[in-house]
Amino acid sequence: MKVPRDLEIKHYDRKLLLRPAELEDGPAILKAIQMSGAALSQWMDWYRPDFSLDITTEWLKTLSAAWEQGTNFQFVIMDDEIQQCVGTCGINHINQTWLIANLGYWIRTDRTGEGMATDAAKLLALFGFRHLGLRRIEIVTGVENWGSRRVAEKARATFEGILRNRLKLGEKNIDAAMYSILPEDIT
Repeated sequence: MKVPRDLEIKHYDRKLLLRPAELEDGPAILKAIQMSGAALSQWMDWYRPDFSLDITTEWLKTLSAAWEQGTNFQFVIMDDEIQQCVGTCGINHINQTWLIANLGYWIRTDRTGEGMATDAAKLLALFGFRHLGLRRIEIVTGVENWGSRRVAEKARATFEGILRNRLKLGEKNIDAAMYSILPEDIT
């Protein structure tokens, strides 16, 4: 199923906007990453202290082709009222046979606790069910990542258990909490 790249998903009550990440978002995404380094380094294997605009740009360059191939749908989470990038979210690791995918999110440190990650996760799950035809969406987060676990629960995901050594952080593997969302949970 082809999904248009000009898609925008809005949460009008909160003035939250999800839109496909583009090259011009690089500086805003980098700023959010840099100011959130301490939090990201605890849970995101992709984060490194020397994160740069070049690294951000290289990642953004891969997204258009991945979107067209239906393998990775990454969005910028925007505060539409003040036009501020507050993080990113996406659906990836898509299994076309079983119609299962992973949903991930992060919010810049100075904007956590506002419910934006929860709203973004709900909107993204709806996108996955309506536009991608998914039957199951998984949120896999570090067992000790209580912020992300609360977001999953508030987004109506069901806790299914602990997966041993499921996530890689640097040179070590950590246990993960597995959550799932089914279409009937959120639509």
